[in-house]
Amino acid sequence: MAKLETKYPDNFDQVRLRHIGEQVRARLAANRAVHKVPLATIELFAVGNFMSAAECTKMIEMVDAVAEPSAVFDLAYDSGFRTSYSGNINPHDPFIRTISDRIDDLLGLERIFGETIQGQRYTIGQQFKPHHDWFHPGTSYWEDVMAHGGQRSFTAMVFLNDVEEGGLTHFPEIDTALKPKAGVIALWNNASPDGLTNPKTLHAGCPVTAGKKYVITRWYRARPWQ
Repeated sequence: MAKLETKYPDNFDQVRLRHIGEQVRARLAANRAVHKVPLATIELFAVGNFMSAAECTKMIEMVDAVAEPSAVFDLAYDSGFRTSYSGNINPHDPFIRTISDRIDDLLGLERIFGETIQGQRYTIGQQFKPHHDWFHPGTSYWEDVMAHGGQRSFTAMVFLNDVEEGGLTHFPEIDTALKPKAGVIALWNNASPDGLTNPKTLHAGCPVTAGKKYVITRWYRARPWQ
Protein backbone atom coordinates (compact mmCIF):
# COMPACT_ATOMS: atom_id res chain seq x y z
CA MET A 1 0.00 0.00 0.00
CA ALA A 2 1.36 3.43 -0.93
CA LYS A 3 2.26 5.72 1.94
CA LEU A 4 -0.03 8.73 2.19
CA GLU A 5 1.77 12.07 2.32
CA THR A 6 0.62 14.63 4.86
CA LYS A 7 -0.51 17.84 3.17
CA TYR A 8 0.01 21.12 4.99
CA PRO A 9 -1.40 24.56 4.20
CA ASP A 10 1.08 26.95 2.57
CA ASN A 11 1.40 29.05 5.74
CA PHE A 12 1.56 26.09 8.13
CA ASP A 13 5.24 26.47 9.00
CA GLN A 14 4.87 30.19 9.64
CA VAL A 15 2.02 29.53 12.05
CA ARG A 16 4.03 26.78 13.74
CA LEU A 17 7.16 28.93 14.02
CA ARG A 18 5.14 31.72 15.60
CA HIS A 19 3.59 29.27 18.09
CA ILE A 20 6.93 27.62 18.91
CA GLY A 21 8.50 31.03 19.45
CA GLU A 22 5.77 32.02 21.89
CA GLN A 23 6.06 28.72 23.75
CA VAL A 24 9.85 28.70 24.07
CA ARG A 25 10.02 32.43 24.85
CA ALA A 26 7.70 31.99 27.83
CA ARG A 27 9.54 28.90 29.09
CA LEU A 28 12.97 30.50 28.95
CA ALA A 29 11.71 33.70 30.58
CA ALA A 30 10.56 31.65 33.56
CA ASN A 31 13.97 29.98 33.98
CA ARG A 32 16.31 32.05 36.16
CA ALA A 33 19.35 30.21 34.80
CA VAL A 34 18.72 31.56 31.30
CA HIS A 35 20.44 34.75 30.19
CA LYS A 36 18.72 36.62 27.37
CA VAL A 37 21.17 38.60 25.25
CA PRO A 38 19.73 42.14 25.00
CA LEU A 39 19.12 42.37 21.26
CA ALA A 40 16.23 43.92 19.38
CA THR A 41 16.47 41.96 16.14
CA ILE A 42 16.97 38.31 17.18
CA GLU A 43 16.17 36.16 20.21
CA LEU A 44 19.45 34.81 21.57
CA PHE A 45 19.87 33.06 24.93
CA ALA A 46 22.63 31.36 26.91
CA VAL A 47 22.88 29.07 29.94
CA GLY A 48 26.15 28.41 31.76
CA ASN A 49 27.20 25.00 33.09
CA PHE A 50 24.56 23.24 30.99
CA MET A 51 26.92 20.28 30.65
CA SER A 52 29.51 19.27 33.24
CA ALA A 53 33.22 19.02 32.52
CA ALA A 54 33.00 15.21 32.56
CA GLU A 55 30.06 15.25 30.15
CA CYS A 56 31.92 17.59 27.80
CA THR A 57 34.98 15.32 27.84
CA LYS A 58 32.86 12.27 27.06
CA MET A 59 31.03 14.10 24.28
CA ILE A 60 34.32 15.24 22.69
CA GLU A 61 35.38 11.59 22.48
CA MET A 62 32.08 10.74 20.78
CA VAL A 63 32.47 13.61 18.31
CA ASP A 64 35.97 12.42 17.41
CA ALA A 65 34.58 8.94 16.74
CA VAL A 66 32.12 10.14 14.06
CA ALA A 67 33.89 13.22 12.66
CA GLU A 68 34.33 13.41 8.89
CA PRO A 69 34.46 16.31 6.41
CA SER A 70 31.41 18.48 7.10
CA ALA A 71 28.59 18.49 4.59
CA VAL A 72 26.51 21.46 3.45
CA PHE A 73 23.21 20.76 1.69
CA ASP A 74 24.23 22.13 -1.70
CA LEU A 75 28.00 22.69 -1.49
CA ALA A 76 30.93 20.30 -1.70
CA TYR A 77 33.50 20.19 1.10
CA ASP A 78 36.22 21.44 -1.24
CA SER A 79 34.25 24.67 -1.77
CA GLY A 80 35.87 25.88 1.46
CA PHE A 81 32.54 27.14 2.80
CA ARG A 82 32.49 24.70 5.73
CA THR A 83 35.85 23.16 6.52
CA SER A 84 35.18 21.61 9.92
CA TYR A 85 34.73 17.89 10.58
CA SER A 86 31.37 16.74 11.90
CA GLY A 87 29.01 13.81 12.30
CA ASN A 88 25.67 12.75 13.72
CA ILE A 89 25.96 10.98 17.05
CA ASN A 90 23.95 7.83 17.75
CA PRO A 91 20.62 9.11 19.11
CA HIS A 92 19.94 5.76 20.80
CA ASP A 93 23.04 5.92 22.98
CA PRO A 94 21.82 6.43 26.59
CA PHE A 95 24.23 9.31 27.20
CA ILE A 96 23.17 11.10 24.01
CA ARG A 97 19.52 10.52 24.88
CA THR A 98 20.13 12.13 28.29
CA ILE A 99 21.66 15.25 26.73
CA SER A 100 18.98 15.44 24.03
CA ASP A 101 16.23 15.19 26.62
CA ARG A 102 17.90 17.89 28.71
CA ILE A 103 17.94 20.27 25.74
CA ASP A 104 14.32 19.41 24.89
CA ASP A 105 13.29 20.11 28.47
CA LEU A 106 15.13 23.43 28.56
CA LEU A 107 13.24 24.63 25.50
CA GLY A 108 10.01 22.85 26.34
CA LEU A 109 9.88 21.12 22.96
CA GLU A 110 8.95 17.52 22.29
CA ARG A 111 11.64 15.09 21.19
CA ILE A 112 9.96 14.43 17.82
CA PHE A 113 10.74 17.96 16.63
CA GLY A 114 14.49 17.71 17.23
CA GLU A 115 17.04 16.54 14.71
CA THR A 116 19.77 14.12 15.71
CA ILE A 117 22.55 15.81 17.69
CA GLN A 118 25.47 16.67 15.43
CA GLY A 119 29.00 17.06 16.73
CA GLN A 120 31.47 19.46 15.12
CA ARG A 121 35.25 19.74 15.43
CA TYR A 122 37.32 22.68 14.21
CA THR A 123 41.11 22.61 14.09
CA ILE A 124 43.42 25.52 13.24
CA GLY A 125 42.17 27.42 10.19
CA GLN A 126 38.86 25.58 9.95
CA GLN A 127 35.63 27.57 9.80
CA PHE A 128 31.99 27.73 8.74
CA LYS A 129 31.36 30.85 6.68
CA PRO A 130 28.27 33.07 7.32
CA HIS A 131 25.05 31.11 6.88
CA HIS A 132 21.53 30.69 8.18
CA ASP A 133 20.36 27.55 9.95
CA TRP A 134 16.92 27.96 8.38
CA PHE A 135 16.26 26.68 4.87
CA HIS A 136 16.06 28.93 1.81
CA PRO A 137 13.28 28.42 -0.77
CA GLY A 138 14.42 27.70 -4.30
CA THR A 139 17.45 25.63 -3.26
CA SER A 140 18.20 22.14 -4.50
CA TYR A 141 17.32 20.66 -1.11
CA TRP A 142 14.10 22.63 -0.46
CA GLU A 143 11.53 19.98 -1.43
CA ASP A 144 13.30 17.28 0.56
CA VAL A 145 13.61 19.23 3.81
CA MET A 146 10.02 20.44 3.53
CA ALA A 147 8.89 16.81 3.24
CA HIS A 148 10.91 15.82 6.30
CA GLY A 149 10.02 18.17 9.11
CA GLY A 150 9.71 21.52 7.39
CA GLN A 151 11.46 24.72 8.42
CA ARG A 152 13.88 24.96 11.32
CA SER A 153 12.68 26.78 14.43
CA PHE A 154 15.32 26.88 17.19
CA THR A 155 19.03 26.12 17.25
CA ALA A 156 20.66 24.75 20.40
CA MET A 157 24.47 24.72 20.43
CA VAL A 158 26.65 23.52 23.31
CA PHE A 159 30.32 24.52 23.49
CA LEU A 160 32.36 21.56 24.73
CA ASN A 161 35.71 23.24 25.39
CA ASP A 162 37.41 26.57 25.94
CA VAL A 163 39.09 27.42 22.64
CA GLU A 164 42.66 28.65 23.00
CA GLU A 165 42.25 31.32 20.33
CA GLY A 166 39.64 32.15 17.67
CA GLY A 167 36.57 30.02 16.99
CA LEU A 168 33.99 32.67 17.85
CA THR A 169 30.38 32.17 16.78
CA HIS A 170 29.82 35.51 15.08
CA PHE A 171 26.49 37.10 14.12
CA PRO A 172 27.63 39.77 11.62
CA GLU A 173 24.21 41.35 11.08
CA ILE A 174 23.98 42.28 14.76
CA ASP A 175 27.70 42.68 15.51
CA THR A 176 27.59 40.05 18.26
CA ALA A 177 29.98 37.16 18.92
CA LEU A 178 29.92 34.26 21.36
CA LYS A 179 33.22 33.06 22.78
CA PRO A 180 33.35 29.28 23.26
CA LYS A 181 33.22 28.28 26.92
CA ALA A 182 32.95 24.66 27.99
CA GLY A 183 29.48 23.63 29.10
CA VAL A 184 27.64 26.73 27.88
CA ILE A 185 24.58 26.27 25.69
CA ALA A 186 23.54 28.99 23.24
CA LEU A 187 19.99 29.07 21.92
CA TRP A 188 18.46 31.20 19.20
CA ASN A 189 15.17 31.51 17.41
CA ASN A 190 15.62 31.22 13.65
CA ALA A 191 12.34 33.06 13.13
CA SER A 192 10.93 36.45 14.03
CA PRO A 193 7.96 36.70 16.41
CA ASP A 194 5.64 36.72 13.37
CA GLY A 195 6.88 33.27 12.35
CA LEU A 196 8.87 34.38 9.31
CA THR A 197 12.48 33.27 8.98
CA ASN A 198 14.84 35.91 10.35
CA PRO A 199 17.72 37.08 8.09
CA LYS A 200 19.43 38.66 11.10
CA THR A 201 20.32 35.19 12.42
CA LEU A 202 23.13 34.97 9.89
CA HIS A 203 26.14 33.56 11.75
CA ALA A 204 29.55 32.06 11.20
CA GLY A 205 31.96 29.72 12.93
CA CYS A 206 35.10 31.88 12.79
CA PRO A 207 38.46 30.21 12.08
CA VAL A 208 40.25 28.63 15.02
CA THR A 209 43.71 30.17 15.31
CA ALA A 210 45.07 28.09 18.20
CA GLY A 211 43.91 24.78 19.66
CA LYS A 212 40.64 23.07 18.71
CA LYS A 213 36.94 23.83 19.01
CA TYR A 214 34.25 21.26 19.78
CA VAL A 215 30.51 21.89 19.77
CA ILE A 216 27.31 19.91 19.46
CA THR A 217 24.17 21.22 17.78
CA ARG A 218 20.54 20.18 17.91
CA TRP A 219 18.17 21.84 15.47
CA TYR A 220 14.39 21.82 15.83
CA ARG A 221 11.78 21.77 13.09
CA ALA A 222 8.31 23.23 12.68
CA ARG A 223 6.86 19.74 12.24
CA PRO A 224 7.90 16.29 13.46
CA TRP A 225 11.33 15.52 12.02
CA GLN A 226 11.49 12.28 10.07
